[in-house]
Amino acid sequence: MNNMKTEYPVRLFSELETPFYYYDTGVLDFNIQEAKKAIEKYGFHMHYALKANANDEILAPMVAAGFGADCVSGEEIKAALKAGFKPDAIAFAGVGKSNKEILTGLENDIFSFNVESTQELVEINNLASKTNKIARVALRINPNVDAKTHRYITTGIEENKFGLNPWEFDEILELLSSLKNIKLVGLHFHIGSQITNLDVFRGLCSRVNEIQEWFWNHRIITEHINVGGGLGIDYNKPDTLPDFDRFFKIFKDHLNLRPQQKLHFELGRALVAASGSLISRVLFVKKAVTTKFAILDAGMTELMRPALYQAYHKIENLSAVGPEESYDVVGPICESSDCFGKSVPLPSTSRGDLIAIRSTGAYGEVMSSEYNLRKKAKAYYSDQIIKI
Repeated sequence: MNNMKTEYPVRLFSELETPFYYYDTGVLDFNIQEAKKAIEKYGFHMHYALKANANDEILAPMVAAGFGADCVSGEEIKAALKAGFKPDAIAFAGVGKSNKEILTGLENDIFSFNVESTQELVEINNLASKTNKIARVALRINPNVDAKTHRYITTGIEENKFGLNPWEFDEILELLSSLKNIKLVGLHFHIGSQITNLDVFRGLCSRVNEIQEWFWNHRIITEHINVGGGLGIDYNKPDTLPDFDRFFKIFKDHLNLRPQQKLHFELGRALVAASGSLISRVLFVKKAVTTKFAILDAGMTELMRPALYQAYHKIENLSAVGPEESYDVVGPICESSDCFGKSVPLPSTSRGDLIAIRSTGAYGEVMSSEYNLRKKAKAYYSDQIIKI
């Protein structure tokens, strides 16, 4: 793993209205280049997952790096095209694609639709026929691999809503033979998010090899294999960046590609999470019977992950140093789940102190809401903030 410390211009922060999102573009660019170097070393292909963060300033360096895009909605496809991603490098995933979204993909001749049901195959074929298009599709297959992550972000076991199951393969091949506006180009897998046990990916390779063998025996070799994303980060050590080389080497060593077959990935969090922080001010410090509450002006409206996944984010006081005390760090939203952390060690904390909640570059701003009629927080970037 690589280390790169985020630097905070605290003096400038003091002049800004909080809460806001802060992105260290140096960390972002370094991380992207490390991923690019590793993926090119092994001859693989990258699609950035827009669902992690779709800000223009985040997408631009992904385009510059030559990455493709992984989209899960029609609006993400439009955002990817606007940002400059090539249509033939855009993969469209999602268990519930509307006709309007499918047409957006067809009209732009995207790289592939990652298809998750037989009904979806039929509907894509119907729409492709009406628009005189040939739809390139990859079958999203449920490999029944436990990602060993939070139950809300595991996607590759039989109880999940995602993907096609092996017992459907015969039906799918029969169906494909009758769909004249469908071209099967890939097999797609995605088993979950925030995976830190890399042995899980070795297990995925084994299952992909088995599934490939089934298709091989039925005389089908697809142009590409797409193994999705899921590479996690260390939320306890926000300045520690992912080891991309180690991750990609697992697939080089354990996945058996067929001749001429290309391997694709769809990473999001691992590329952008470390670059972002949520900056907030302490509104009040409130003493309770057994704890102290540090009440922030940021809440679950700005960072949903702790409330939704009971997720941990490192919390730092940028205004204070010294001996630490224990605080429950909470937001102002009228929900008891609006809590960023219990028993968080912080230097003696006071009203007005600036607080940084780390590793929010992924699934922070993009999941924000206007609940309680709160205004969306602004975003600032390290290479721009000096000009404010």
